[in-house]
Amino acid sequence: MQTNAMITIDCSRPAEHTVNPYLFGHFVEDIRDHMEAMLAFPLRDMDFESEKAGESAVSGSWFPFTNGRNTQYALEAPALRHSGRAQRIRIVSDDEAYAGIAQNAALKGPMTYTVRIVARASVELRYIILDAVDRRTEELLGRVKMELKSHNWQEYEASLPVSRNCADAEIRVYVPADHPRWTDHVSTGMLWLDHVSLLPEDNIGLVKREVIDMARPLNAGMMRLSGNYISAYHWEHGVGPVLERPVMYNEAWGGWTSKYFGTDEFIRFCQELQVEPLISVNDGSGTAEEAARWVEYCNGSIDTPMGALRAANGHPEPYNVRYWEIGNEVWGDWQVGTCSADEFAKRCKAFALAMKAVDSSIVILGCGHTDPEWNKPVLDIAGEQIDYLTMHLYHGFGRFGMNRDTPAEERYKAIATFPEWTREDIRQAEELIRANPKHSHVKLAVTEYNTMYFPNTVRKGLPDEHTLGAAVANAANLNEMLRRSDMVHIGSFSDLVNGWLGGCIRVGDYYADQYRGKKPGWSGLPLTVYGTPTYEVLKLYANRDIRRILPVDAECGTFAVQSPKQTRIGLDAVPDLDVTAGINEDGSVITLLIVNRSLHEVKAKLDLLSFEPFGDTILHEITGDSFEDINSVFEPERIKCLPRVVPVSAWQDGYPLRKTSVYAVEIKKEQRSGVAK
Repeated sequence: MQTNAMITIDCSRPAEHTVNPYLFGHFVEDIRDHMEAMLAFPLRDMDFESEKAGESAVSGSWFPFTNGRNTQYALEAPALRHSGRAQRIRIVSDDEAYAGIAQNAALKGPMTYTVRIVARASVELRYIILDAVDRRTEELLGRVKMELKSHNWQEYEASLPVSRNCADAEIRVYVPADHPRWTDHVSTGMLWLDHVSLLPEDNIGLVKREVIDMARPLNAGMMRLSGNYISAYHWEHGVGPVLERPVMYNEAWGGWTSKYFGTDEFIRFCQELQVEPLISVNDGSGTAEEAARWVEYCNGSIDTPMGALRAANGHPEPYNVRYWEIGNEVWGDWQVGTCSADEFAKRCKAFALAMKAVDSSIVILGCGHTDPEWNKPVLDIAGEQIDYLTMHLYHGFGRFGMNRDTPAEERYKAIATFPEWTREDIRQAEELIRANPKHSHVKLAVTEYNTMYFPNTVRKGLPDEHTLGAAVANAANLNEMLRRSDMVHIGSFSDLVNGWLGGCIRVGDYYADQYRGKKPGWSGLPLTVYGTPTYEVLKLYANRDIRRILPVDAECGTFAVQSPKQTRIGLDAVPDLDVTAGINEDGSVITLLIVNRSLHEVKAKLDLLSFEPFGDTILHEITGDSFEDINSVFEPERIKCLPRVVPVSAWQDGYPLRKTSVYAVEIKKEQRSGVAK
């Protein structure tokens, strides 16, 4: 089946406002395996922070490595000023055995790793061995011998060359069986380990190089540090010497908040990607004074208490973080510090005043909602103190009364209506903002958005959030955000790396649903790093030269969504094509963003008013055979954005746009003496 469409662009009427590059931002959250996937450390439980996992008193991800009949294990207090625990191992000399601990890991190679160990030992123990071994074949991939120099705690560092990639390696830290023996008495054969880590030499600020390499082309503009965990996060615990940072339980998502990715590491990450940082403060269990100290830590001179602390931590120059968010989904009963809109608005006002007293130049985002009943009190009470009202836009088929028994095509069509819902949410918020001059300056920040296929606690197979269909929905939603870029200045796609299902960069094969999922590495390909189809969309959009939006009219067919549930927007005639267009600063390039949401091919003609094309057009296409197509560790580039040259005449005759696909068309004007004709 094929239908026809006519797309008309009025190139003579560019919008007065410019598109903010922060619209294409991204989002880092300590959720599930986000930090584990993003950071370069192959080992977990590096500070022995977890409870014992088995019969032996061995911490978390570690397990006993010994052939001694009498080897004893215990967990004790850590080294002075360190957090977590110490792992004690006692070896009986008469066993003439090896004894230590081990952990499974995926290693890259050939690669040199920095080994860092904090240890102490009874005086007759002279050295330990760290081995990297292929678990399946027992092939030795790398070995380092570390001399023990003190009965007291000491930090040791060494280089471990690893010979090759190994997805299923084992790291063993142990006293070998051929260690010179000792005469047993009451205080012999004891080894304490306080910290064990490996870090590949190609890391960039503790982050996997592959993640940095994937994140750079996203051209994010802005990177947000936030999420549910932040409302119970105390920033002062995440700065200073990393081993002295306290271990913090992740009260939102379970497990441990990563002490290895605090404020300084986040800023380094943003600097590496050349993006603007956006930091959310803890307004749930924290205070306005604590938030103000965070602003001072980032922006204060070295003459201020927190600026001096930052300098002492190795960063004398201020970070100049301009954008600060107060409140993350405070309206949700899952959120620490959840409260009424009135209560939050008063809290937001107090936080904003305290933070701006430290740095009056900062930009404040206040927690908004898609519900006007929340937004109105927030604007009325705190509107004069905030610059942006935030919204989180997640689009799933739960709002349609659909579930997995609903035919797949109907579910897809429902997800493809993402921009219609966004349009109504923006309209309602804008109406409230403009209703009173005291807060009419406020703009919108969509600080989280994605598809979310509820119910997502009973998922089977691969996640729908990673499909071509999800990419189509997210692209159409971005079109709406671009059309309303007069009001929407900031966007943050949720999430950047793994985390919950939404992460657009995938490390390995952690196909978890929100609550129940498979363990990382179940395919045997944990080192594979790739992008979802939505990653391809985000990269495509952020790298187009669009400065101002142009009026577009698209005459095309429509489809209907058979929703079992009454919805607040009409679903009887949803346009097949979702189209927006923009022009660059000098008027020389028109970019047309077309999303064919329909389940059939559409033959589209272009009519460019007040614009004479020169040469061929460049067409970027994201497509597949089915809206259910997905990238995976097995086919990481099944869905890929591919460019091609298309003659202008083909658009005049009608160019075929494949079903459930995303397009960007770049059309140039002839240049004369450096000026567009």
